[in-house]
Amino acid sequence: MTHNPSAIIFDFDYTLADSSNGIIICVNHALAALGLSVESPARIRDTIGLSLASTLVALKGGGVSHLADAFERLFIACADEVMTDQTTLYPWAPQLFASLASRGIVLGIVSTKFRRRIQAVLGREGLCHHFKVIVGGDDVDRLKPAPDAILAAIAALNTAPDAVLYVGDSTADGEAARSAGVPFVAVRSGVTRPEVLEALDPVAILNDASELPTLLSAP
Repeated sequence: MTHNPSAIIFDFDYTLADSSNGIIICVNHALAALGLSVESPARIRDTIGLSLASTLVALKGGGVSHLADAFERLFIACADEVMTDQTTLYPWAPQLFASLASRGIVLGIVSTKFRRRIQAVLGREGLCHHFKVIVGGDDVDRLKPAPDAILAAIAALNTAPDAVLYVGDSTADGEAARSAGVPFVAVRSGVTRPEVLEALDPVAILNDASELPTLLSAP
């Protein structure tokens, strides 16, 4: 692994921010509107990072996959109302962005969350200027674990995959990074079990992304 990447691309949910309350509200709103039973916060948290169609199947099984389009529409409508207010950046995030920028590292975000929601949260905190590229779930046809979003971000950054680190908390993040040929740094700030993160063969596992500057300073 290089400890001197030219760019670092982050996942968003559970990597830079906690939007679990908003996601729980929107998932249960969509389930109830479809006549399905609502789910516990713990079960819904385990699906964060999946596409909305995959979230529905993970919660209710393949027998309801035909409801995926309606589930997505209901979720998005609810998210338009509540998601920004229900999303909180981790308190160390502003200092991390400034620290990495001071090293000349270009920053990006790749997430299944819609780009406009990410921009709204960063804009609320005055942090949009730190990011050269944001690729959301509405920007690509195939979501993580497919590599498309990461590859789109790399193309926008005009750099090589092996000069980038992708930082994320989930299996989908690790698999997407592997498929894109990008070194993966796993963080434990999400709900993925440590042994699952280890199986993704990351170049490092951190407690959270605030430890990145220390990792980059290592020999």
